[in-house]
Amino acid sequence: QVQLVESGGGLVQPGGSLRLSCAASGIIFSSNAMGWYRQAPGKQRELVASITTGSTTTYANSVKGRFTISRDNAKNTVYLQMNSLKPEDTAVYHCNARSYRPTQLPIDYWGQGTQVTVSS
Repeated sequence: QVQLVESGGGLVQPGGSLRLSCAASGIIFSSNAMGWYRQAPGKQRELVASITTGSTTTYANSVKGRFTISRDNAKNTVYLQMNSLKPEDTAVYHCNARSYRPTQLPIDYWGQGTQVTVSS
């Protein structure tokens, strides 16, 4: 059974930092692309950052220069370091694992999410 368990969310003041973690089990972690998505109330889920199996990273324009995604294959864990947080970063952050299969559509796995609230 695949499990993605996020942690590290919470309440932080504008300008502050948080580090999210996502521990994966039930998958071959090193073979999966990993990502962080977020969903704010009344808005669609959006991609925040992703990292390939080769550690190539991509970021949403809104978080470039502030957020850093990384992975530790030995610990089956992906991280999201969030600095200079803004109120508009407030959302539920979800971990995603994407497994690519030859000639077939990829499979997506999701965590339950962790709440990040940026407020003074």
